[in-house]
Amino acid sequence: MATVDGRPAQYGISLKQLREVMELRGSEAVEQLRHYGGVQELCKKLYTSPTEGLSGSPKDIEHRRETFGSNTIPPKPPKTFWRLVWEALQDVTLIILEVAAIVSLLLSFIPSSSGDEENELVHEEDKSHEWIEGLAILISVIVVVLVTAFNDYTKERQFRGLQSRIEGEHKFAVLRGGESSQIFVGEIVVGDICQVKYGDLLPADGILIQSNDLKVDESSLTGESDHVKKSELTDPMLLSGTHVMEGSGRMLVAAVGINSQAGIIFTLLGAAADQQEADAKQRKKGDVEEGAVGNNSHPSDHGGNNMASKQEAREGSSGPSGDAPIKEEKSGHKDKSVLQAKLTKLAIQIGYAGSTIAILTVIILITTFCIKTFVYENQPWKNEYFNYFVKFLIIGVTVLVVAVPEGLPLAVTLSLAYSVKKMMLDNNLVRHLDACETMGNATAICSDKTGTLTTNRMTVVACYVGGQHYKSIPKYDSLPPQVANLAIQAISINSAYTSRILDGDLPNEPIKQVGNKTECAMLGFVLDLKKSYQSIRDEHPEESFHRVYTFNSSRKSMSTVIAREGGGYRVFTKGASEMVLKKCAFIYGVDGKLEKFTRENQDGLVRNVIEPMACDGLRTIAVAYRDFVPGKAEINQVHYDNEPNWDDEDGIINNLTCMLIVGIEDPVRPEVPEAIRQCQKAGITVRMVTGDNVNTARSIAIKCGIVTPGMDYLIIDGKEFNRRIRDSNGEVQQHLLDQVWPKLRVLARSSPTDKYTLVKGIIDSKISDNREVVAVTGDGTNDGPALKKADVGFAMGIAGTDVAKEASDIILTDDNFSSIVKAVMWGRNVYDSIAKFLQFQLTVNIVAVIVAFFGACFIQDSPLKAVQMLWVNLIMDTLASLALATEMPTPDLLTRKPYGRTKPLISRTMMKNITGQGIYQLSVIFTLVFVGEQLFDIDSGRYRADTVPTQHFTIIFNTFVMMTLFNEINARKIHGQRNVFSGIFTNPIYYCIWIATAASQVVIVQFGGQAFSTAPLTIAQWAWCVFFGVGTLVWGQVVTTVPTSKIPKIFSWGRGHPEDISAAMGALTEDRFDADGEKKRTTGQILWIRGLTRLQTQIRVVNAFRQGVDPRLMERTNPALAAVLQRQASASLAKRLSQASSIDYADAPGATGIGERERDYLAPEVDMERLSSRSHTETAV
Repeated sequence: MATVDGRPAQYGISLKQLREVMELRGSEAVEQLRHYGGVQELCKKLYTSPTEGLSGSPKDIEHRRETFGSNTIPPKPPKTFWRLVWEALQDVTLIILEVAAIVSLLLSFIPSSSGDEENELVHEEDKSHEWIEGLAILISVIVVVLVTAFNDYTKERQFRGLQSRIEGEHKFAVLRGGESSQIFVGEIVVGDICQVKYGDLLPADGILIQSNDLKVDESSLTGESDHVKKSELTDPMLLSGTHVMEGSGRMLVAAVGINSQAGIIFTLLGAAADQQEADAKQRKKGDVEEGAVGNNSHPSDHGGNNMASKQEAREGSSGPSGDAPIKEEKSGHKDKSVLQAKLTKLAIQIGYAGSTIAILTVIILITTFCIKTFVYENQPWKNEYFNYFVKFLIIGVTVLVVAVPEGLPLAVTLSLAYSVKKMMLDNNLVRHLDACETMGNATAICSDKTGTLTTNRMTVVACYVGGQHYKSIPKYDSLPPQVANLAIQAISINSAYTSRILDGDLPNEPIKQVGNKTECAMLGFVLDLKKSYQSIRDEHPEESFHRVYTFNSSRKSMSTVIAREGGGYRVFTKGASEMVLKKCAFIYGVDGKLEKFTRENQDGLVRNVIEPMACDGLRTIAVAYRDFVPGKAEINQVHYDNEPNWDDEDGIINNLTCMLIVGIEDPVRPEVPEAIRQCQKAGITVRMVTGDNVNTARSIAIKCGIVTPGMDYLIIDGKEFNRRIRDSNGEVQQHLLDQVWPKLRVLARSSPTDKYTLVKGIIDSKISDNREVVAVTGDGTNDGPALKKADVGFAMGIAGTDVAKEASDIILTDDNFSSIVKAVMWGRNVYDSIAKFLQFQLTVNIVAVIVAFFGACFIQDSPLKAVQMLWVNLIMDTLASLALATEMPTPDLLTRKPYGRTKPLISRTMMKNITGQGIYQLSVIFTLVFVGEQLFDIDSGRYRADTVPTQHFTIIFNTFVMMTLFNEINARKIHGQRNVFSGIFTNPIYYCIWIATAASQVVIVQFGGQAFSTAPLTIAQWAWCVFFGVGTLVWGQVVTTVPTSKIPKIFSWGRGHPEDISAAMGALTEDRFDADGEKKRTTGQILWIRGLTRLQTQIRVVNAFRQGVDPRLMERTNPALAAVLQRQASASLAKRLSQASSIDYADAPGATGIGERERDYLAPEVDMERLSSRSHTETAV
């Protein structure tokens, strides 16, 4: 018989049988497990130990991987470079240019129809060069396409690198060789024993071996928001992609990777890809038909609206606690960041303006040509006139290409991608790219205390035991022996067994705390008393626990029930001192004597022990116990005849006996006070939201500098906060919240609901003109709603639960507040980089479009030829966006106030610079157009019948490019700074691109010839071109002297609330059907807008990438794929869902007669965001 690592190679159960087991739920699952002999027998069949786990031998692990699969889901293959080239070629404006260039090329070979021999010779001479322009345009288009495809290819590689980095961060606790260790999720195999705990995102399917008060959120699979109670006897099945909301336990891994529940659904993504493409093509064809019959095909109200209300109900009931549901108002994630909303609106408006001018240009050119040729000169029709019309069309399309800022999304993407890469070095792991830019606008930060402002390295430094208050750790012998022994037992047993103290890797290194830091501090207290917590744990393994009430935010305590020596049960409780002491009726006094714990005693203990500890910044934890005995009961014990009702938690955890109170110190991080000062200087208000008591929180807030003496501030606890913000009916009122939050600096003893209410209240408040942009930190499972509601959610990389990380935008890999300050700096830098690019590009846009338009009107030709404008377009779009988007942040960024939500995108200073530079450049160009030939004593380029390049128009082109290049230096400063050169050499990308562009311009002018419509210039002419270019720098200083305050606010653009902006552009960015199924815009309008803006060219690859890793987008951007996924998921999940949730919505009442598209919306919802444990990257462009 074949063996692997000393055991048989053949397992006692097959992959197919395991998959079938994992498809069952509840009593069916228990029955099927019994058929296999129970979970213990299943462990034997898989050659694993429920207490020791796998041996960890590489041969064994590899064999399991080959037999049952690996715990990875194969990623969607990336698009090839040539596929991206093909997609870039689909752009509407480029297609028009390609067609026009090909027609121009063909016409240049058609012989002249003129009968006049002399004219024919002239035309033939012209025609010998005419093909060059057509070819040059084709080559320019190819260059643009290749550059676009290369940018997209680079972006996709960067995002995939980011994705793999995040996946590499995800670890899970498993037992191997009897030792608990953290291994990468991808290394988990069938047969592993995983330790699951509160806040975990389950990485594989498994069967419970042992559990304590375990509750799981399975809404990502079933859509049901109620937490499902799991136990070995009722429902032992744990599914990958679901979240542990309470409790702990151990599970046997039964299915991994594509065989797990999440894997099955992810596999459907690949299966649906072809279907999605087919559907997309079908939709394009169907759009026209729907336009004709749309009025008669509204979907029934029983369909989408019912599902919408069900969705709302689900979201509404998924708040932090059952009794305080929170309605999540966002669809998917943040709809659009403030900057993106404004940029998209701006791009569309410029697209409209550019298209209008382009059409006018073509009309004017054609009209003037026809009038001049056929009316005044009375010429007969000739074939070569086609070529003129094609040239006019090319000029018009080129004006459009130059006018439309397709470089905007590229600048945003480059800037964000560059920042994300750099932010990783600053311990900010960005999950949603738009969070970078949003963070730059942050006006408020609501921060946790523990681990963020403090070191999260907790130690017990004071205690109260046996009636004595010790300011340092006492010796064990000095404590009452009975009390000390009981207290050590309580600490060792009543804590998660995953919390441990380990020796440092080297002899001189400090000990390592593994697990919950508060529990580690208390275990450290046991070690300081020279006792071993492990020996007590060995006597009481987790399997022997009768019941565990795990810690959660509402209990603020943890209790464990164990069998008592001599019969009965003993309940150990530990938790926040105020909470536990309220439930105590007895306390051990001097010499371990049992005393009644009256209200007066409690007040005295709080006043003399707890408050002084809290004022020193210590967290106070009380330890208590209670005995249930079947026989005669002592004064602090409870006699029982029948088994106590363990579900009556309030009855069980009551009349306790207090043994010990400890004061735990968590020092403030040394760098935090300076970081908070920087925030305050930058105009950002820092608020502390903590679960600690008011005195501890106040002490830490003073040490951090959040509050300073003499400030007008508010420090309150959650109870007082709710009293102030709720009306007589208990409803939160915005006007009451507006009276509290501006002065609030510390919110103590707060629940996750309080945190959510505060964040929502600050974001929704309209009492400040600029509106608040709020960042929030969180680490617990219940912080999820607040992290999602915040404009930017920061999760803790070390202490944070998987649930918190899933809900966040940025993960702080070092849990350090000072890293948030770096995120603010990078965010402001992103905003400024994009503003710099915008200022630069709009100047070029305005000048190029006006020159082309007026050239068409007055000289029936554009001074800037098509190929020249494509070169300018390349400079200002791709190259300038790369140069300006990669500027490094400077400390100066933290000396100005945040922009806030309603700050104009184009400020008055920027508008002043754009207008000023536009006036200068237009003056120079029009002077050169109309009197340039006299100034330089050269032949005029105006009204020429031939196509031979002239020095006159070459000087105009060269001067325009020189002015554009030098204006790129001006664009580096957008806040009115005079020294535009400061820091120019800190960015090698910038000056390398600038020099390369200038060198390319020299080559184009001197050697471009017919292809670029240029004639070589003399040194003197070059000197004048450079002189006019340098003039932009001098003129920039003149413009800077104009006081911005004198300019009316109407000259700024993008002011107003982002909600209005988002609403205005909603129809462009969201699905085209509203709730009633009516089209928001006609197909023609959408194609027109999208064709004009060219935004899709830059965005397409990013969206494609997001579909591969972040299915949240599918509802909006790929309804077909989402629909296929939902249909297939509903079929495969039907067996697995409970009867209550296995309704086949496709056959629901009222669904008959609904069109295919509408029926797709009725499929059961699979929350891909919650499932996608690996989809940490959202790329928002």
